[in-house]
Amino acid sequence: MAQKKYLQAKLTQFLREDRIQLWKPPYTDENKKVGLALKDLAKKYSDKLECCENEVEKIIEEIRCKAVERGTGNEHYKATGIATIEVFLPPRVKKDRKNLLETRLHVTGRELRSKIAETFGFQENYIKIVINKKQLQLGKTLEEQGVTHNVKAMVLELKQSEEDVRKNSQVEEEEQNEARLKEKRIQRTKRGLEILAERAAEMVVDPETTPYLDIANQTGRSIRIPPSERKALMLAMGYHEKGRAFLKRKEYGIALPCLLDADRYFCECCRELLDTVDNYAVLQLDIAWCYFRLGQLECLDDAEKKLNMAQKCFKNCYGENHQRLVHIKGNCGKEKVLFLRLYLLQGIRNYHSGNGEEAYEYLNKACQLFKELYIDPSKVHSLMQLGFSAQEARLGLRACDGNVDHAAAHITNRREKLDQIRKEEKEKKRRRLENINYLKGMGYSARAAKQALHQASGNLEESLQILLSHPQMWWLNDSGPETNSHQESPSRETIDQLVYMGFDAAAAEAALRVFRGNVQLAAQTLAHNGGSLPPDLRLSAEDSSATPPTSPSDSAGTSSASTDEDMETEAVNEILEDIPEHEEDYLDSTLEDEEIIIAEYLSYVESIKIATKRN
Repeated sequence: MAQKKYLQAKLTQFLREDRIQLWKPPYTDENKKVGLALKDLAKKYSDKLECCENEVEKIIEEIRCKAVERGTGNEHYKATGIATIEVFLPPRVKKDRKNLLETRLHVTGRELRSKIAETFGFQENYIKIVINKKQLQLGKTLEEQGVTHNVKAMVLELKQSEEDVRKNSQVEEEEQNEARLKEKRIQRTKRGLEILAERAAEMVVDPETTPYLDIANQTGRSIRIPPSERKALMLAMGYHEKGRAFLKRKEYGIALPCLLDADRYFCECCRELLDTVDNYAVLQLDIAWCYFRLGQLECLDDAEKKLNMAQKCFKNCYGENHQRLVHIKGNCGKEKVLFLRLYLLQGIRNYHSGNGEEAYEYLNKACQLFKELYIDPSKVHSLMQLGFSAQEARLGLRACDGNVDHAAAHITNRREKLDQIRKEEKEKKRRRLENINYLKGMGYSARAAKQALHQASGNLEESLQILLSHPQMWWLNDSGPETNSHQESPSRETIDQLVYMGFDAAAAEAALRVFRGNVQLAAQTLAHNGGSLPPDLRLSAEDSSATPPTSPSDSAGTSSASTDEDMETEAVNEILEDIPEHEEDYLDSTLEDEEIIIAEYLSYVESIKIATKRN
């Protein structure tokens, strides 16, 4: 298959260089049938490539037919507005994996999915469609999602099947159940990540008892991120980790939607932020790798762009010749695994594009790195006998150029450093939570306390000044601002307390209405504003006095709430199971797959070099 793609790309190059238009005479007659001149063309190019003439003729005819179909489709689209979509089917479909499908662009994604399922024999609810590197949204029209004429659509099948039709009904039912479970897993993934990202964005949970996500730099310390971008980055990294977990299990059809969602959320983050961590670069590699393992690399129109972006991000993050990385970590051996995969994918892409020399150059780079990164299994075993995991052993040996003693010291040192950093980060989070609780005890909401502490870089005294200077921040209520206007009248006793302090009775009552009877907050605000409420809070006090209190009888049933809570806990736990304990898990690889693929593609380019020398 790879060799055929190379031959197709090479023949396409020749046709462009010779300015040959296969859809016109003498290669295509007036009935759009193949012309006799095509045989002469096949003879010419087969001699040039030293390939079988029949094989070359067959591929040129495929290229001609596709050009004719494309021309016919363009004319049809101009005349009727009916677009043609090139549909790429899953790997299990052995023949005719590329097919054309006609559709109008005002139909919804759900209608297109239904048509694809009906046309190609899939079960509608168990396939996902990827167009322009995005999952097709079922509720929007194709036009709204940027789908155009001649676009490529890739079908991902959730149901794992080796045959088109199963005669055994029990097996068929089991497959349907499996597909249903996979779809539920995807939905739970989304919900679990949203919960964890919200917790991280708010950061008002107890880090000792409540799971949440955090973002750290290459040393393991938390990164300070603007609240506006924190949730998007959390979701991006969460989807990426989930996608990587599916990649490890070789469930590429489920991994790709997660990786594409991660890419979408990363694009919401500022460029400067993405340059400080290597996550975005690694994601580009993972997406390209996933397309390749699905056998659909040609669907990734911007594969070259993604790989170049990964290379640029690595350079920005690691520094020229990795000097920034060496300065931070003391070595760059582990990160070379990423460059091995980068060079391998660049080699594969160039080979599929017909660029034999460039392919050989990149594949040779990947091969040299593989030799450098190969680890003797006996050394891994020696370190495991010392109590280290296989993952720690591989990472340690690559960081120390294969020296077992140095690797053991490196792993031990890393454990100690990380343990110290985790203790410091935990203490920092504990102090922050204490400060939030202190401000909550004064009557401020958790959201107001969190925002003030963020503005004051965690300083409690400064955050108090911010809250006093901006009393409207009190309205950052955890349960929503609409609840603030439904308050009962303050008691005579609390009003008298403020009057005793020297405040006007009317101002005291208004302040107590605003602050829901909290004497301390009311007194502080009145004192800070010369004995009266600021205009914005004065208006709120008038609204609250005119609105009757609401009945508490509208609360949700406990059974339903309990069920929702259980479902959320299940979703969160499923995410946490796939988040690796080792922060350098993404750098760990046995390189077994890479070794096989490097050898396979090097054999292809070597045969090209031999043929070139003969010429």
